[in-house]
Amino acid sequence: MTESTAHRRAKGQAAGRSGTTEKKISGGRRLDAVTRKTATEIERSGSSAGLVKAARRLRDSGKPKRVLQVPQTDMAKAADAMRKVGIGGTVKNMSGTKRQSISKPSKRL
Repeated sequence: MTESTAHRRAKGQAAGRSGTTEKKISGGRRLDAVTRKTATEIERSGSSAGLVKAARRLRDSGKPKRVLQVPQTDMAKAADAMRKVGIGGTVKNMSGTKRQSISKPSKRL
């Protein structure tokens, strides 16, 4: 399926001038946008499975800052997906006006 114009625009905005889009990671996967410290995934489908896959790509990025960008109606599901995968980061809406910080789960002894 081809990439929508809105998705392409969001990737370019997340990468900025110094970053790249479609950065390769292990397993033949790609991250939507990467800068020196930040990995960004844009997931517009709203499906729980898609959100978990996007969170796994963020986990495997190796970057200290992780951003999962979703439509505002899917922000709660995206936060749950990040917690399920066990990573911390930021969930923000497509326009960037709302954001939610997800803390990394503490390790149990």
